[in-house]
Amino acid sequence: MSAKQAAKTNAVRLLEGYGYPFELLEAEVDESDLSAERAAKDLGLSEELVYKTLVAKADRTGYVKAMLPAGRNMDMKALADVSGNRRASMIPVKDLLSVTGYIRGGCSPLGGKLRAGIFILDEALIQPFIVFNAGRRGLFVKMKPDDFILATGAEPCMIAHSADYKIS
Repeated sequence: MSAKQAAKTNAVRLLEGYGYPFELLEAEVDESDLSAERAAKDLGLSEELVYKTLVAKADRTGYVKAMLPAGRNMDMKALADVSGNRRASMIPVKDLLSVTGYIRGGCSPLGGKLRAGIFILDEALIQPFIVFNAGRRGLFVKMKPDDFILATGAEPCMIAHSADYKIS
């Protein structure tokens, strides 16, 4: 089944309602590697263009969504600061489905049951397009970052460690 024939996800339905242009892309699903890095490789795109959706729980505002390019690591203190919190921490993978309605490798910033602020790495604004999960493993949305931000109200901000940051 081609991406155009793929069953519509809630994220795709929302994007259609917003009216901004987008394209659906499909990639093979490797259950042993559901990473954004693998998705970028399978889609033939650089990691700077493929965004992963992460969910954190903050101490004041509750859940927040963060979008980072593949290969980048979240700066939790920065996420807490931009979201009006003192602390934030990633939710356990085992809680992802119950909190968002999505499974690991299929988490979209749109269309799930979690209504939370979306914070996207500001570097997205310099890209010609971004690619993110459409709410199903192997199905992705490609759209202009400005259109994504206008459609969703996502807040561009610095929420990642520098590209050369290494976790020891």
